[in-house]
Parts: sequence; C-alpha cells; structure tokens
Amino acid sequence: MLFKSLWRRLLRVGNRVVIESVAEETRDGERVVVASVRLHKRRSRRGFCGRCGRLSPGHDAGAGRRRWRSLDQATTRCYIVADAPRVACKVHGVTVGEVPWARHDVGFTRDFDDQVAWLAVHSSKKAITELMRIAWRTVGAIVERVSDDARARADPLDGLTRIGIDEISYRKGHRYLTVVVDHDSGRLVWATPGRNKATVSKFFNQLGKSRTLKIRLVSADAAGWIGDVVASRCLNAKLTMDAFHVVKWATDALDVVRRQVWNDARRAGQTAVAKELKGARYALWRNPEDLSVRQAAKLADIARTNGPLYRAYLLKEQLRRVFALRGQAGINLLDRWLAWAQRCRIEAFVTLARTIRRHRTAIDQMLITGTGNAIVESTNTKLRVIHRRAYGFRTPKAMIALGMLALGGLCPDLPGR
Repeated sequence: MLFKSLWRRLLRVGNRVVIESVAEETRDGERVVVASVRLHKRRSRRGFCGRCGRLSPGHDAGAGRRRWRSLDQATTRCYIVADAPRVACKVHGVTVGEVPWARHDVGFTRDFDDQVAWLAVHSSKKAITELMRIAWRTVGAIVERVSDDARARADPLDGLTRIGIDEISYRKGHRYLTVVVDHDSGRLVWATPGRNKATVSKFFNQLGKSRTLKIRLVSADAAGWIGDVVASRCLNAKLTMDAFHVVKWATDALDVVRRQVWNDARRAGQTAVAKELKGARYALWRNPEDLSVRQAAKLADIARTNGPLYRAYLLKEQLRRVFALRGQAGINLLDRWLAWAQRCRIEAFVTLARTIRRHRTAIDQMLITGTGNAIVESTNTKLRVIHRRAYGFRTPKAMIALGMLALGGLCPDLPGR
C-alpha cells in the first residue's frame, strides 16, 4: 500500500485513481517507467464528458488503453497508461470520458503541459527542448492549449473599464498584431493578427455590447482605424491620445527643419555650417537635462547662428512641457503653443499645429486623465522579447498564447508549488 500511495503522489493523479502496477519497459530503445492506473469504481468519473465535464451515460470501452507522457521521474521518462472509455454527451456526442490527470485529447499529462508552459514564459527555446525532451513545435501546441484552458476558466475581458489599443509588428512584410491592455491591472487581455477597423471591431464583438458600454476610457495613437471604431462602438468612453506620439510628431517636424537648413547650407557652399548641422541631430533631439557638455555647446551655437532652427527646437521643447504639466495648466500652455506654432512661419510646425487641432479632444483627455499609451508601449516591448524567444513558432497564434501566459496573468504555477 505504501508503494502505491507513493506513486500516486509522484504522478499527482489524485485519490480517485488506483495504481495497478508500475514497471520498467523498453520503448524506442530507451528504458522508461510505465504506470498502469484506473479510476476508482466508487469515485469514477467515466460518466463525465472529457470536453465539458457534463455527466453523461457510458457509450463503450473506446479504442483500448491509452498512454500519456508524464513528468520525468529523476532522469527517466515516465508514462501513465489507462483505459479510455467513451461517453455519450448531449452536447459533444460520443467522446472520450474525462480523466483527472490530463486535458482532453492530449498525449501529455496536465502537469507536463503546465511545466512546459511555465518554462516557455521563463526560459529559452533550447532549454525547454533539452530539459523536457520534446520538439519546439510541441512546445507551441502546449502553450496554445494551456492559454486557451486558462482563458476558458477566467475570461480576461471581464471587468474592463479603461483599455489601451495599439499594434505591433511581428514579422516582415507588414505583419501586425493588434493588442489590447487593461490600464487598471496592466494585463494583456487580447491580441489577434491584423491592423484595421475589422480587427478592432472583432475585439468589441468578442467583448459584447453590455461589456463594451462599461468601457470609460480608451487610449490609442492617432490611427483612424482605432479612433473611428472606438467612437462608433464605445458610446460611453473617452478617447485619449498618447503623449509619446504627439512629442514624436514634434521631433519629426524638428528634424524636417534641420534637414532643410542643412540642404540650404550645402547648396550655398557653406560646408562647415552643413557639417555642424549634420552633427547636431542628437543635441536637438535630446532633452535639455540630458545634454552632454559638447551637445550643450552645439545647441548654444545653433541659437547664435540659426534662428529658424532654434525656434523649431524651442517649439519642440515647449510641446514636451505641455505633457509634463498636464491638467488645466497643460491645456492652457497647449493653447499658447498652438498660437505660436500657427504664426511661427516654419511650415513643418504649422502643419503639426493643424494635426494637433484635429486630435485636440483626445489630447485634452490625456492631459486631464493623465492616461496615455505608455503601458501598452511597455507591453509591446515585452512582446518583442517574447517574439524573439518564440522564434520558430509556425503561426502567430502560439506567440499570442505565449504573450497571454507571460503578460496576461495566465501563466500556471509549477506543478506542486
């Protein structure tokens, strides 16, 4: 009895399972441990559907005994062997009955799957394949089903009130994922391939009308394919513009001015001036508090010798100051900035002012609420790391599943921990 109780604990099959025998066998030229088990007659769940767990009448004995790969015992592969009777489920028809140690229609135990999924989140591809002795394609399949199982138990879309939407490139050739992050929990809650209105609509279709009406705030960049869908579907939500993208617009406009001045100096034969301007790029881009001594000197030289370029730099810095202030003070400063940009006679910033006016409502909401897309950008950075780690997955679905495990709070604990 002690022997069988010990193996029941080692295999983690539960008290409803009877250990019939444990033997060493040779499979494919390797010595392995094979544990033959059966469900206790008085506690049998053979009458439960393996897909939904619904109590169902027995149908037949199935196709005979089946084998599941379990966690290794020390350095030896281990398998569980048991009968696989079928039941007649009212919903799923004739299907294999539920077993407590494995998910439905899977050749690995639940503990094996969970350990592989945990390793996929925390370690490299080579480490997983070496330690678990499985192919990388198998890792992708396990990650998908563990993620799907976790999402079936607890819907990540429940309770959403403030979300951020953005896209991330996952492959060359303009292959994108649209991702949705919960601002309150910081979790990745949804991702799918695509970057258009239909993709965003797919999210709100899955969310459902009642839960969509509970959304109070949506942060995004200036993409019309996000804003238009949010405006038509999230009737109770405020759309906020991310500060990072607005400041980036100003940085891009400043670089346009720098290139124009550089080209003018080069065409006029002012080689020394052109050379100085070409090397001033980072001095103009960086925040004043981060400038090196050399960059500060270069910026001071621009202030003395090139009025239009220095005005463009000041416009960029004042716009950055708007988002540092936030609140009503930020809104008031943005009003003054727009007036200055409109009459500055620098075409790139005149155009930028018109762009900001088009998105003024969303920008003001960001200044009032202080909610931008920083958390989504952070999630995208982590997804890129996961993408590099998941190199070799054949479909984006496996990468999304791994992202949901790592960033969506769905990663299982290590078995027995």
